[in-house]
Amino acid sequence: MYYQRNRQHTTHTNTTYTQTPADNILIVVVIFIVVFGIMTVFSASAPKAIGYGENPLSFTLKQLAWLVLGVFGAIFFSKFDYKKLKPFAGFFGVFVLATLALVKFSPLGVTVNEAKRWLVIGPLQFQPSEFAKPALVLYFASLFCKNCTILDSGKYPFYGIFALMLLFIYMQPNLSMIILLLMTSIVMYYVAGGSIKMIFGAFGVGIFAIATTIRGYQLKRIKVWWDPFSDALGSGYNIIQSMVAFSSGGFFGVGFGNSKQKLSWLPEGHTDFIFAIIGEEFGFLGCFFLVCLFGVFLHRGFIIAKKCPDMFGKLLAVGITFSICFQAFTNMSVASSFVPATGIPLPLISYGGSSLFVSLCMIGVLINISKKRIQRIVHYVQQ
Repeated sequence: MYYQRNRQHTTHTNTTYTQTPADNILIVVVIFIVVFGIMTVFSASAPKAIGYGENPLSFTLKQLAWLVLGVFGAIFFSKFDYKKLKPFAGFFGVFVLATLALVKFSPLGVTVNEAKRWLVIGPLQFQPSEFAKPALVLYFASLFCKNCTILDSGKYPFYGIFALMLLFIYMQPNLSMIILLLMTSIVMYYVAGGSIKMIFGAFGVGIFAIATTIRGYQLKRIKVWWDPFSDALGSGYNIIQSMVAFSSGGFFGVGFGNSKQKLSWLPEGHTDFIFAIIGEEFGFLGCFFLVCLFGVFLHRGFIIAKKCPDMFGKLLAVGITFSICFQAFTNMSVASSFVPATGIPLPLISYGGSSLFVSLCMIGVLINISKKRIQRIVHYVQQ
C-alpha cells in the first residue's frame, strides 16, 4: 500500500531472486486422490478376493505396498534436482525398451486377459509399458528443450528407440498406451514451439496408421460402443454393467461398500472400470468430486510449467501433467461410455502397482519443478 500511495517518490534499487516452496495445493490434491483410491480399491476388490479364497484385504495390502514404494519415490524425486535427470534420458529409454523386449521375447513375460503386458522377476510383477510414460516425457523434454526441429540428424537415434517402444507396446497389444504416448509427445512438441502444420500432419499419419493396423477385436469394441446390446454377453458386457452401476448410484450413491455390481457383475470393477464403482457407491457427487480433483491437478500442473524458468522444466511439467490427466479422463470416459473401451487404468485410483508407483514418481518430479520456480523481488526506497 505504501508503494501504491507514494509511487512517484520511489525508485528501483536492486533486484533479487528467490525459490518458491513446493506447490502445496498440488500435494493436497494428490493426497486426496490417493486416499480415495485406496478406499475404492478395498471396496471394489474385497468380493473378488473372497471369491479367490483370499483375505478380503489382499488386493488392498498389495496396493498399499506399492503406495509405500511410490511415496518414497515421490519424496526422492521431489528433492532430486530435475535438471540432473536430463543426462539419464537416453539410458532410461534403453532400459524401458529392454524390459519391453523381455516381455515379448522371454519367458518372463506373462499373459493376462489375452494381453502380454506383464514382466515377472521373482516376486516382482509389473508393466514395463507404464514406465514408457516417464521415459517418453524425459526423452522429449531433452530433445526439444533447445530447439523443436524435427528433422535433426542428432535426434534420429532417439526417434528410433521411441519407435521400437511403440512397436513392442503395439505387439502386446496395448493401443490405448500408444495413443497416450503419441498425444503426450504432440502436446510437448507444441509447447516447445512446434509447427501447427507438422502437428496436423502427425495427426493425419497417426489416424491412417491406426486405421490400417487396427485389429478385429478393436473394431468390435467400436461396434459395441455404438450398440452394447449387439453383444450383451460378450464385448458389450462390461459397458452395460458399468451403465447399470452409474444408474444405480444416482445423485448421492448407494453408500461406501454397498455396490452390487462389484459382486461379480462387473469383472474389472477394481481396475479399468473402477470409476463405475465410484459412481454407484458415491453417485454423481462422488464422480464430480473426483473429476474436479483431476481438474485442479491439471490446472496446478500447467501453472507450474508456466512459472518454470527453463524450457526443460516446462516440458517436463507439461508432459507429466498431460500424461496423468489425459489417462484419467480417458479412463473415466470409457467407464461412462463416452469413448470405446480401452485397457487403461485410472491413475492413482485403479488397482495396479506399476501405474501407482510410476504416477507418484512423476508427481515427485513435478513437485520438484514447482520448488524451482523463480520469484522476482524488487526492493524500493523512498527518494
